[in-house]
Amino acid sequence: MPKPANREDEDLSDAHTKMPSLSGRKAIVTGGTTGIGRAIAVLLASEGVDVFVCGRNEQHLADGLQRIREVGKGDGISVDLADDDGVEHFVDAAKAYFGGGFDVAIVNAAIPAKGVTKMTASELRYAVAVDFTAYLATANAAVEVMEDFGDIVFIGSMSAHVLGPGSSVYAGMKAGIAGFSEALRKELGKQGIKVSNVEPGKTGADFQYSKFSAEEQAEQINKEWMLRAEDIAVAVHFVLTQPRRSVVQQVTVAPRTQEDE
Repeated sequence: MPKPANREDEDLSDAHTKMPSLSGRKAIVTGGTTGIGRAIAVLLASEGVDVFVCGRNEQHLADGLQRIREVGKGDGISVDLADDDGVEHFVDAAKAYFGGGFDVAIVNAAIPAKGVTKMTASELRYAVAVDFTAYLATANAAVEVMEDFGDIVFIGSMSAHVLGPGSSVYAGMKAGIAGFSEALRKELGKQGIKVSNVEPGKTGADFQYSKFSAEEQAEQINKEWMLRAEDIAVAVHFVLTQPRRSVVQQVTVAPRTQEDE
């Protein structure tokens, strides 16, 4: 009977690309206290990333930080990124916490939006401030901090491509983020900064679908009609663990059974 191969002696150089470790990196996560953002922050912390998160609700912040600190290291603040100085306040607090810069920015904080005819002018302005302007402002601030090395990951949405009559505002903003992400990748690539856009399909969240209770969402997840937030976190992990020579420009993650709606 042949002896089992000693895999330590095998040449596996063409079997898998080398995945860089995330341990020791420093990341900011906007909207990192609930849903997808929290799942990303927890996964990164478990991989040895020091994370700094923000959210609008103090209790959600406390709950999120408790879980982050169970698996790794992190801190955060409560802030509304729609405020004129919200992004600046968050990034300054992150730099103070890290004692310097950071090299990962997960730009995730967002709120739901309806069709343009179903929103007031003030609701429209607030949604744009959170879901679009804050995305661009966070990227702008992150580039200044990173200088010549880093990763910016936008959490977009399949709504940018699956267009419905009640999604004009949200879909428009997410389509804008998709275009911004692709152009920014080209703008920053030679500078050493990678830019990616992860677009979830229908994903369980505490704010996203007002018509779905937590119990109904759990049922849809169990039936595999809806994703868990952790599924999107895994996609972000994949993006961040590619060699520096490659950029995963766009990832769309949908439930196996999701159809256009």
